[in-house]
Amino acid sequence: MKINILLPYKEKFDKYKASSVSITIRNNLSYSNYLNQIRVFGQDVESPLYKDNFFGLKYSIFSFKGKNKFLAYEMLKIINKDTDKKQLVEIHNRPYLINLITKETKFPISLFLHNDPQEMKGSKLIKEREKILEKCAAVFCVSEFIKKKFLKGISKNSQKVHVLYNGVERKLKRFPAKKKEILFVGRLVYEKGVHLYVDVIKEISVKYPDWSFGLIGSFRLGENTNKNLYSEQIIKKMKEIGSQAQFYGFKNQEFVAEKMKSASIVIIPSLWGEPFGLVAAEAMSSGASIIASKVGGIPEIIKNNGILIDNINHKKLSLKIKELIENNKMRQSYQKRAWQNFELSSEISSKRLDSFRKIICEDYF
Repeated sequence: MKINILLPYKEKFDKYKASSVSITIRNNLSYSNYLNQIRVFGQDVESPLYKDNFFGLKYSIFSFKGKNKFLAYEMLKIINKDTDKKQLVEIHNRPYLINLITKETKFPISLFLHNDPQEMKGSKLIKEREKILEKCAAVFCVSEFIKKKFLKGISKNSQKVHVLYNGVERKLKRFPAKKKEILFVGRLVYEKGVHLYVDVIKEISVKYPDWSFGLIGSFRLGENTNKNLYSEQIIKKMKEIGSQAQFYGFKNQEFVAEKMKSASIVIIPSLWGEPFGLVAAEAMSSGASIIASKVGGIPEIIKNNGILIDNINHKKLSLKIKELIENNKMRQSYQKRAWQNFELSSEISSKRLDSFRKIICEDYF
């Protein structure tokens, strides 16, 4: 059997530039029983993760196709040349490719949704999502929040839709030593609420001179160029705070994990319906106290193991940050709960996905 995974073109399956979808796939590969049978298709990169499994495809404007359709057609060429009669196809976050792929192969297809399907090309309409369910063996959603979005208005084939939480690899064997550090990790865009974080720490940093404040992220995933006015203002404000504040830009997963390990508090002030909240899972795995917006899939991850804020704003965030800084007992309690109640391991997620693959294979072949 072969398992063919198609990434969105914008994803970089690269050791140094991977973002959430690539990180999730990498984590699942680490524990999959099917590792030697998996092929990952994506744009060509310099330092691929799992290079023996990765097919890096170089886009040419002379292909006369969009970038994602180009990847799909190139993957299909390889699939159709393969003599293996048992193959699965897994499409990540590009529902509009389902029609194209089903016309070119009879192998079972699974769609993995990492974002709101009602805002994605090919799944915005109820009739589009119904067609997806007719043509796919399964649809995997990163949270109950996303599953509900997909199933809204749908009455048939709902049994094909499953929640598969993204897994995080916890490398720490024991609770780590914490420093007086507060951390934000994410893209420098308005919907992530990073301006709330920066404005609050700029206001309170003088009051807490023994605390430091970190920001990891960039405007575009996987790179530190292509800034816009919003991100430039965020970086400028961080630098104005002085030596207490550190702006790191985009960093790879190893760097993020190291900073999470020592951070006492992680802030997730999102203003949009986060589909999952990988940062929340990573923060829990590192035993950080979490302050987050009560939006999207975030409450499913954190549950009662962190502070969730309804309708987050500057005043509410400032209050909660100061509360955790000043109340050692409360801060340590949330750290302990996050550490002890972390459940979203890569191993569990990978094994669960493997079990679905086994069922699909048995049903179709």
